[in-house]
Amino acid sequence: MAEEGSTARPQPGWRKFPARYEGVLNLLVLSIMMTCIVSGISTVRSMGFTSHVFEVWPQAWAMSWCVAFPTLFIVTPLVRRIVSVLVEKA
Repeated sequence: MAEEGSTARPQPGWRKFPARYEGVLNLLVLSIMMTCIVSGISTVRSMGFTSHVFEVWPQAWAMSWCVAFPTLFIVTPLVRRIVSVLVEKA
C-alpha cells in the first residue's frame, strides 16, 4: 500500500503523456470502450452467442471505431454547447 501523502509512480519504462493531450486521449479511450461494447452487443444480437462471434466482432469493432473516433472530434463541441444550455452555471 502507498503511504499517505506519497504520489504513485508510473511503472518503469512507462511515461505519462503531457497534459495537452488529455482531450485527445479522453476521446480515444472513450471511443475504444464504447465501440467495443456496442459492437460486441450488436454482433451477439445479430449472430447469437456462437464461436464465430469472436471472429466477426473484431472486424465490426474496428469498422465502428474508424467511424466513431473522428465523429467524436466533430460532435464534441456541439455536445458541450448543448450541455451548457441544459446545466445551470455554478
